[in-house]
Amino acid sequence: MNVLLPLTIILLLAAPAKTKAPAGPWDRFNFAPSSRSFVPKSVYTTAGEVTGAENLLGNTSSTEGATINGNGSYLVLDFAQEVGGRLSFQIDSTTSSFGISLSFTESAMFISPMRSDDSCSVSPAHDLDGVLYVSPFLISNGTFTQTVGDQRGGFRFLTIVSNNDAPVTISNLTLNATFMPQLDDLSAYTGYFYAQDNGFHDLDFLTKLWYGGAYTVQMNTIDSHEARQQPCPVPSGWANNATGGSVAGTILVDGAKRDRNVWPGDMGISTHTELVSTFDLESSKNSLLVMFSTQDPATGALQYSGPPINAVGSDTYICWSLIGTHSVYLYTGDLDFVEQVWANYTYALAFLQSQVDETGLMNVPTSFANDWGRANGQGRNVAANALLYETLITAAELAVALGNTSLAEAYATNASSIKTAFNILLWDEAAGLFKDNDVSTLHPQDGNSLAVLFNLTNNVSQIQAVSQGLTQFWTDIGPLSPELNDTIIPFVGGFELQTHFIAGQGERALDLLHREWGYMLYTNLSVQSTMLEGFTANGSLGYRAAAGYNFDYSYTSHAHGWSTGPTFSLIFYLLGLTVTSPQGATWSVAPVLSGLTAAEGGFETGLGWFGVNWTLTDDNATFTLMIDTPSGTDGIVTLPSAGDVSVDGEGMTANGTQLTLDGGSHVIVLDLAM
Repeated sequence: MNVLLPLTIILLLAAPAKTKAPAGPWDRFNFAPSSRSFVPKSVYTTAGEVTGAENLLGNTSSTEGATINGNGSYLVLDFAQEVGGRLSFQIDSTTSSFGISLSFTESAMFISPMRSDDSCSVSPAHDLDGVLYVSPFLISNGTFTQTVGDQRGGFRFLTIVSNNDAPVTISNLTLNATFMPQLDDLSAYTGYFYAQDNGFHDLDFLTKLWYGGAYTVQMNTIDSHEARQQPCPVPSGWANNATGGSVAGTILVDGAKRDRNVWPGDMGISTHTELVSTFDLESSKNSLLVMFSTQDPATGALQYSGPPINAVGSDTYICWSLIGTHSVYLYTGDLDFVEQVWANYTYALAFLQSQVDETGLMNVPTSFANDWGRANGQGRNVAANALLYETLITAAELAVALGNTSLAEAYATNASSIKTAFNILLWDEAAGLFKDNDVSTLHPQDGNSLAVLFNLTNNVSQIQAVSQGLTQFWTDIGPLSPELNDTIIPFVGGFELQTHFIAGQGERALDLLHREWGYMLYTNLSVQSTMLEGFTANGSLGYRAAAGYNFDYSYTSHAHGWSTGPTFSLIFYLLGLTVTSPQGATWSVAPVLSGLTAAEGGFETGLGWFGVNWTLTDDNATFTLMIDTPSGTDGIVTLPSAGDVSVDGEGMTANGTQLTLDGGSHVIVLDLAM
């Protein structure tokens, strides 16, 4: 077997030139700064003897600093959103024996002068990260700057504590962002989205949510040598200067604070967000190269995660590595990348297919049953088999692109067999949902959502049944996942969101957004900017508290890319804009109106700009759709209903609700009153 050698050199193809998205009212919702620097926005609180704390804020014109006097006195600064990077400030003291310490937290719930959020390991006392001590020996010409290892990947609140009776003055405090180092202007997104939502308490919720997701994935894009060290420093602390894989450049990791590690399942969401926001597919490519470099030469299995965690034993995450390869090819057209990993890819797929038993389904061994954290992934698991089906379908497309039609036919045949067995063994007609496995009575959120997303259903009535059936798990703040107790998991919620859009249930999809993402974006427990990893039925931060996180609520990530499903879903479904062949040589526009009256946005590929703007008159009589796609492309437009149609001012007969158009700028007007 031709196995990929350890990777030390990244793809040689030059990245296409990127163009900043059109300017508009949406820009004020972009959380990313136009530079690489952040400054505090407010003083959250002070304790003891502190003067001039407001001088450290970004809106002050004062050149003076803040003075902290007395052992144990401290101040807390609020950056007003999730930030991450290396802190720098001036220090003036009357004595060379001064000492100060810094603590960092995402949620205001854990602000403390004695400890930071835990980011490296878990403890019920949430005291393992501790504080960062700043001693005189770390000062150069009166300036302190965090080392790369000491950088904090994600936080909102900074606490500065005096550990000495002597007064110390701090000034010129800034944070240099370390995420997405390839951009000078962090706000220079290549995509955008804008819509107003009259059905929510904040009219701009959907736009804020789109940019919050984009910013989350941006913060998850890090230099490959700034991953989290494992094992953790002893006895406490953190270190973010580990190697995240033998690649140069940036990688797409799971979270800003933690784990700062490649997890391919997370990329089943975050790579799509990358496309529609920054078009930084190089980071996804690098992360996939990391995963292929982990291949077991004896079996073909890929690891569950990249280094330094190097977790093993997940069929589903092997599937996500292979599906992600297709996503990167679809969005970039980079066939050289596919050829580079193809030997490893087919070997890994052979490993998965070897687990298909006499029933026609993959029978996941316990040793490969790990997934996103859910329970009972072993056996003929519904989510694992949905993922294997999609892996085979996309593998067939890649084989065709490489000119291997016989292999493509074999993959397609195997996929068809899985779909048949999937519906015979796992569909529960009485419940209108798929079972977790062939001997289970549980109907999981993940497997049912993936079954619709990856087209394992046989008919429209099944799709509608699954969409309706999933709502039985809803609470006021999102669905409780049946497959993991007391868990609201936005990763899986992102797949469910797509399920409702695919079912044409746009208003149901927005209801889910209002509940789940509306909670995480506005609760005082969150950073109110980036996306939470997960939470519990009562809204607490105790995600997986009893399932691996040892009741350490501070460990939960507040900037987790797997929770950004809404960002690309609003583009792919609400606007209806998707690419259907590499780089968008062919495309589709099929808006799901969802109770709104207008929406617009778009993204870029190597072929150019793809944009959609649609409006619906207040009386629902006229639907206007403006489409802008690169010349030389062509696409299919699916209108929300039948009616009289004009395209660029000329009457036109639609094939039902569908039109075929060449690339370029078009205005379509649909008369719904007829």
